[in-house]
Amino acid sequence: MSNDIQILRAYYYHCLPYQSDPPSDEEKKRFSKAQKFFNNLSKLPRFEVRLGELAFRGYKNTGSPIFVQKMVDILLGVDLVLLAAKQRISHAAIFAGDSDFLPAIKVAKNEGVIITLFHGTTHPPHDNLWEIADERVPLNQEIINKILR
Repeated sequence: MSNDIQILRAYYYHCLPYQSDPPSDEEKKRFSKAQKFFNNLSKLPRFEVRLGELAFRGYKNTGSPIFVQKMVDILLGVDLVLLAAKQRISHAAIFAGDSDFLPAIKVAKNEGVIITLFHGTTHPPHDNLWEIADERVPLNQEIINKILR
């Protein structure tokens, strides 16, 4: 329970690190560590890990590689809309900063879901995301410590 609201499940959306073909030793090591981390997360009670993909998109002028997460945002959107439409949730806590989730949040709100936006303070969330949320909670060390317990 969290503030008298039963938690159905926590979802974590991310992707595994990119590996070239053939992968370097460093890429293999980073990939293995990420796999282990995601596997450990998925073993937690009421916890789901949803993985998208990391796509290589070339190089910047500085020579550093450009990587783009694919499918991660839509996975969150699909889960949020599906759970809201099936009336499985009454509240959703979103830890995000960009506006990619606005359509899914609008649908969930139309289904009666209360949306709480947890956000950073050094990089504030997108204005539209801030405005659409029912409740807003700036992340600080105290809140992070509560989550870790």
